[in-house]
Amino acid sequence: MSQPVLGILTLYLNDKKQLEERHIYQRMIIEGQHLGLDVFVFTPMDVDEKRGLIHALIYDPKQKRWSRKWRSFPHLIFDRCRIQRSKRFEQLLRFRARYGNLTFLNRPLRNKWTIYQTLSRKPAFRSHQPETVLFHNEGDVFRLLKSYSSVYVKPINGTGGRGILRVERLGGDMFLIQGRKQNRQIIPAQRLHRSRLGSFLLSWKRSGSFLAQQGIQIKLPNGRVADYRMLVQKNGQGKWEVTGCAGRIGPARSVTSNLHGGGKAVSMNALLGQITASEEKRNEIRRSAEKLSLDIAAYLEATYGALCELALDLAIDKGGRIYVLEVNPKPAREVFIQTGDIESYRRAVIKPLEYALWVHKQKTAAPSS
Repeated sequence: MSQPVLGILTLYLNDKKQLEERHIYQRMIIEGQHLGLDVFVFTPMDVDEKRGLIHALIYDPKQKRWSRKWRSFPHLIFDRCRIQRSKRFEQLLRFRARYGNLTFLNRPLRNKWTIYQTLSRKPAFRSHQPETVLFHNEGDVFRLLKSYSSVYVKPINGTGGRGILRVERLGGDMFLIQGRKQNRQIIPAQRLHRSRLGSFLLSWKRSGSFLAQQGIQIKLPNGRVADYRMLVQKNGQGKWEVTGCAGRIGPARSVTSNLHGGGKAVSMNALLGQITASEEKRNEIRRSAEKLSLDIAAYLEATYGALCELALDLAIDKGGRIYVLEVNPKPAREVFIQTGDIESYRRAVIKPLEYALWVHKQKTAAPSS
């Protein structure tokens, strides 16, 4: 039997053909060789449709260098493409449509609003979601502010903390706003009267699609925001399991904890220590968070089709209640490097490869119709 081939599908960051996660792909190619899996990297731009070939990126561990080689289409595709506003993303949409019959380890998830609505259908998940509405006009934000002391306004498709605004009630008709622009630049805290807040919100939204979401109290005593990144992945038997979880603490004056925005990672246990000194209680919260994450992964896969891995951004309030802030189908892995959890990082890299081998085995063992 020929060696199975996995193509990692990604997008260039710019017209200079730079890749965001080249070091991760390099590691996956090396680990794939150890497992008997041939791995290469490509983008839709590298596909020659007429010849049915891909001008793939290949890494040679012995030479320690990258090169190009014309390759046939792989047996399996691991889609690592994140949403971006570019002609490259338009090429991706055409690629997915044209080659939808190929074996993908993971299919695209919908936007944050659709995911919220999907999870809200199940009572078991509904109680773990902050109240969220589509942001059509300033009235949507003001209605939430009647019930909650703070509200987050965030892009429906945003990643990395971009374009997020927090609005807090101060009393009377005064509000405090803080946020991050689309380039992640921090917006310093400023007080606004209600009469000015409406126009500010509309200018923040402009023509994009945004959500307004109940703010969860996730500030630490030092005033910094903190949340948790839970990574769940399919294993070599095709089953969902928890790879690891880490806490994330945002930089000073930031309303988000994202590492790319200057946040830092700490162990989950250390961050839970800010909630309770009881090890038993911390273990109970961890078990609940893990079960919730695995249940959500299985439910989303049953709803949208094949998935390989998901990262869930969780908020845990002072009472230990768990909230699902976002579900990310294309998670980064650096959080485990930062916490020194090298084993979780290793598993995060290897599991998609082991799952790919399992999928290939199931596919080749199935009788042809």
